[in-house]
Amino acid sequence: MANPTILTVDDDPAVSRAVARDIRRRYGDQYRIVRAVSGAEALEALREIKLRGERLAVMLADYRMPQMNGIEFLEAAMDLFPLARRVLLTAYADTGAAIDAINVVDLDHYLLKPWNPPEEHLYPVIDELLDVWATTPDPGITETRVVGHRWSAPSFAVRDFLARNLVPYRWLPADEPEGSRLLAAAGVAPSDVPLVVTADGTSLVAPAEKELAAHVGLSTTPTSDFYDLVVVGGGPAGLGAAVYGASEGLRTVLVEREATGGQAGQSSRIENYLGFPDGVSGAQLTDRARRQALKFGAEILSAREVVGLEAAGSGRVVRFGQGSAITAHTVVLATGVSYRRLATSSLDEFTGTGVFYGSTVTEASTCSGEEVYLVGGANSAGQAAVYLSRYARRVHLLIRGADLTSSMSSYLIDQINGIDQIVVHPWTEAVGGKGDGHLQQLTLRDVRSGATDSVDASWLFVFIGAEPRTEWLEGVVERDERGFVITGPDLVADGRRLANWPLPRDPYHLESSVPGVFAAGDVRAASLKRVASAVGDGAMAISLVHRYLESQ
Repeated sequence: MANPTILTVDDDPAVSRAVARDIRRRYGDQYRIVRAVSGAEALEALREIKLRGERLAVMLADYRMPQMNGIEFLEAAMDLFPLARRVLLTAYADTGAAIDAINVVDLDHYLLKPWNPPEEHLYPVIDELLDVWATTPDPGITETRVVGHRWSAPSFAVRDFLARNLVPYRWLPADEPEGSRLLAAAGVAPSDVPLVVTADGTSLVAPAEKELAAHVGLSTTPTSDFYDLVVVGGGPAGLGAAVYGASEGLRTVLVEREATGGQAGQSSRIENYLGFPDGVSGAQLTDRARRQALKFGAEILSAREVVGLEAAGSGRVVRFGQGSAITAHTVVLATGVSYRRLATSSLDEFTGTGVFYGSTVTEASTCSGEEVYLVGGANSAGQAAVYLSRYARRVHLLIRGADLTSSMSSYLIDQINGIDQIVVHPWTEAVGGKGDGHLQQLTLRDVRSGATDSVDASWLFVFIGAEPRTEWLEGVVERDERGFVITGPDLVADGRRLANWPLPRDPYHLESSVPGVFAAGDVRAASLKRVASAVGDGAMAISLVHRYLESQ
């Protein structure tokens, strides 16, 4: 296989030669260096690289180029090589544009000119980006393929697991030629799907999540029996705790039962997160946070469910569903919340075959040109409606109240009001469904009059409620009546601590009723259900972990 390519593009001949020379001097023995003097010329070079089936590792583009500036070039280049790392060459006066590019093209780095000496300002940047690129699977080179039926819940579950864990894959319907060929090669009948064929040619028939995770490069087994910190849950709060814990020298492991990012990771666009004025997708934010945690030395375990927690002297034992366990000085509970299920049995049978809890990014493209129904009135539902409107012929947003103002941010309401494809149905709920093998009809009810109506529908996305994942903590830590973990001052009533609190001090702010066990993010009682506050909780929990450890 040919060496991967590093591409540079700059319309200034002197700068173009200089950057290519410096890159070639350091990386020319392992990478092919391609130099272009315009955005159009660079795109033509990328098309040739793509047609030859070769790999592109890094692109360096000058911001100030005529006809097509560096940001416009990188945005176009992403369609050809989405996994190549991106660097913008800028003058000091252009740093504002470079910061904007972080949101527009998910820029990895902006580099001020001149970069002399390259040993200090250029090579460390390229070294880090090449390391990241080398550890990111390329679907064009190492591709996981999934064969299944469109209306198969197990097939959907595999696709959703891979998508949410940012594992590139190609979907092949079992009744199409290429899918049929793979089934025959693996000796699998169409009724046995899903079939997963990994990059190395391994065939997995209807794999469990842990088996699938292990074969697509996700870590599932801890490297140690004892840590300073175990973070349970990989949403924004858990990732924040892992980043801050590992960066401050704590031996940290994060355990996630489904996919890092949590509900935020499924969001198509988060627009009110500080520092991203043009918004950022949940997948992008999750990918950056995950890479950041790994960079600082945190371990991340996927597809591992925690089912028990107990205090054992100064240690805190975290038990997995398979019977194994790890012990740590401290634990951060960051399990977040899950979407509440619709209270109608006639819709349960269609989960994964027309009824989806979240998962809009996984399913959006297959809804093209169709009528889509969506239940929920909070921000997650609004973001999903806006995203689905790019694909669906019409998005019907069902809400139980009169309007969206009581539960949704105004910026999202304004967006929804400006999109003709989105229709808001007030005072409406989904109460039933019918279909042969998949959802084909919905029953809607007016919550005021009780009148019902049936509509043809194959797609229902649900974004309602917030149920904490804390059943496994029953009898271990104090929870409120809804299952959220009670922490800090809320454990002290009228100046009196809980009767079973063993220490002479009051619980720290995010500390649960078990000393050394903290709660962060949505799982914490009375928390603000926002990404920024969850990340803040994760960071604050680490400062309290340090205080706890110093007192032991």
